[in-house]
Amino acid sequence: MSDGDYDYLIKFLALGDSGVGKTSFLYQYTDGKFNSKFITTVGIDFREKRVVYKSSGQMEPQAGDRGFTFNCGTLRDRRGFGSFLNVRNWISQLQMHAYCESPDIVLCGNKCDLEEQRTVKEEEAQELAEKYGIPYFETSAAGGLNVGRAVEVLLDLIMKRMERCVDKSWMPDSTLRSNGHSANEKLPEEATPEKSKCSC
Repeated sequence: MSDGDYDYLIKFLALGDSGVGKTSFLYQYTDGKFNSKFITTVGIDFREKRVVYKSSGQMEPQAGDRGFTFNCGTLRDRRGFGSFLNVRNWISQLQMHAYCESPDIVLCGNKCDLEEQRTVKEEEAQELAEKYGIPYFETSAAGGLNVGRAVEVLLDLIMKRMERCVDKSWMPDSTLRSNGHSANEKLPEEATPEKSKCSC
């Protein structure tokens, strides 16, 4: 596909403490590969993947139809905190600086393949996710377990938000649009939007 041959460009950001596997997760999702010798990312790392979204939340990579480009990035790591204990802080920071009051989030407990090194029970992580009302996945960047599924669920949340936004922009004939014009009144040519703009 050419650079502009997609319907939406969606940017994901992987947040978490140093060494939790953010870069490995992104590489597993975009390239289907795992490198056990990654050096800790300093600054921001980007990966890209093009997929076709189906309403069920299933995605097909590199399909012929127009679809989505994911621009996935990792944020500079913090050090010296327990990664699980610091999840609350990451969510708080995200809510404070995100594009809207309640951004779409999925929580991933990565490295679930290293069962002998586990320090947080799945039930504890699930309980935290439920407290914030977000989905939780046990993932493995090494083996690929639930990596694609976690991103699919996140995309589904985003698409539902976009659909709600579009629904609000088209009111019944008897009501007024947010710009003050009747829904069946023709807008002046210069005021007619090229596309429905969504602020979500």
